[in-house]
Amino acid sequence: MYNLPKLSVVGAGPGDPELITIKAVNTLKSANVVLYDALINRELLEYAPQAEHIFVGKRKDKHRYSQDEINELIVKYALERGHVVRLKGGDPFVFGRGSEEINYAKSKGLETAVVSGITSSIAVPASVGIPLTQRGTSESFWVITGTTSQKKLSADVALAAQSTATVVILMGMSNLSEIVETFTKFGKKDVPVGIIQNGTTEYENSGFGTIKTIEDVVAKKGLMAPAIIVIGEVVRESGKIQAVLEETNLINSPLGG
Repeated sequence: MYNLPKLSVVGAGPGDPELITIKAVNTLKSANVVLYDALINRELLEYAPQAEHIFVGKRKDKHRYSQDEINELIVKYALERGHVVRLKGGDPFVFGRGSEEINYAKSKGLETAVVSGITSSIAVPASVGIPLTQRGTSESFWVITGTTSQKKLSADVALAAQSTATVVILMGMSNLSEIVETFTKFGKKDVPVGIIQNGTTEYENSGFGTIKTIEDVVAKKGLMAPAIIVIGEVVRESGKIQAVLEETNLINSPLGG
């Protein structure tokens, strides 16, 4: 049944299909069209059996549609069919370009709504036992894109490397060498690092080490995007890192405390 043109930008969560909000599920149930991204769990589309499902995902250097084309599709389907749900991985306002889509839809006279999602920048570290903050260890955290729109490493990485905060880097695997170089430059070569690929899903794979060793860990374990890089003393809270530290004789070093 046709209803008034509307765009709902919905966060699908980090990958585990159970990590989606009730509001997101209810919004999917009311959709006429779902435009979904590459990183969402396809099981979530089962909440919208009445809707047409259209893949508009973007991966590194592999774009089915440009952002401008996606914006046009949103308006086209909203005017033709009614309620369009734009289903995006994680939270749509954390490096998800959700605000761009909302603003474009508003400029074309569409009603709009946002349904926040559980961001992978927090949920994925938690899934392997890494707290982003911990009393006495980390009082804050940075969440930074590892690749800017100019395809470069964000300048904020160098600023974060000079702090004691936990640093979470999304979309940073292609610039890992530069990240390592930056943290090394600021005397952080022994700081723990965790990299989690496909976090919260059945395909999760992770590797742990230090700034000094993490590139070797990545090569050994075959880690690749999509992955989240977590840098900071809180990484040692994950039980998965203890064996790594013991193997490298770091438990009894200044790194091990």
